[in-house]
Amino acid sequence: MKMNILSAICSLLFIGCNPKTETSTPKEDSLKTEFSLPKKLKEVSGMAISQDQKTIWAIEDAGNKNVVYGLDLKGNLIADVLVENADNNDWEDITKDNAGNIYIGDFGNNENDRQNLSILKLDLKSETQKSAKVIQTTKFHYEGQTEFPPKKSNLLYDCEAFVEKDGNFYLFTKNRSKGFDGTFLVFQIPNKEGDFEAKLVGKLKLEGGYNDAAITSASINSKNQIVLLTHKNIHVLSGFAPDNFNSAKIQKFVLNHNSQKEAVVFLDDKTLLIADEKDKKEGGNVYKFELK
Repeated sequence: MKMNILSAICSLLFIGCNPKTETSTPKEDSLKTEFSLPKKLKEVSGMAISQDQKTIWAIEDAGNKNVVYGLDLKGNLIADVLVENADNNDWEDITKDNAGNIYIGDFGNNENDRQNLSILKLDLKSETQKSAKVIQTTKFHYEGQTEFPPKKSNLLYDCEAFVEKDGNFYLFTKNRSKGFDGTFLVFQIPNKEGDFEAKLVGKLKLEGGYNDAAITSASINSKNQIVLLTHKNIHVLSGFAPDNFNSAKIQKFVLNHNSQKEAVVFLDDKTLLIADEKDKKEGGNVYKFELK
């Protein structure tokens, strides 16, 4: 009875009562370079796989074009699709639903002060397209955010990671707070046209410092596992409820590789593709990683 009361309190107050993270440390060569990205793609911020599993759709973040790039599975650039009726305020992730519809998360919010956050649904179906249009705009604001920006100790409203599941979007925030402790928030938004309050459905914590635990991308597989990417690790969430992520089990996979990783996508239920940004010394690659 006491355990039930404690669980209820944790659920209601979102105090981060997630179970201890399981950690798996793979072999040194577990992160394999699949291909180098085309030179024009220096700041890839998200990837999605087309419904026919033949095209990788990639986007770049703020300061770059309002274009979705298509790559084949060998890394060749096969499409530049201009999104005609949307600006790239700060495109931070791209995902698809079970029907193959493509969505862009225009919710980059480094300073936690944006009030024009949105998710854009595209009529993007084929790598033969030269352009695409936004056919649904889901605007939102975060439950619990009352200041723009909040205090530096509470900068929890940036986001670079989301998935779509069963008619809802799930957003996983990037902690930019002073005194970083790995805390992140999970928000639920309906996959509809309109302006919504994003519902807080979880408050959890990842282990380690900023490069270990600041979330930069997400992807979901058919087994209801959600992968969260950081610069140094993969974190797999499972066992969550649609409206309560506090019960999620977290499994951490150490990549033995530190770079500015900004995009992850499931190629199949066990295989991930991971992309990092290009700098003077390293990066600009897509890597393959097998979940064991």
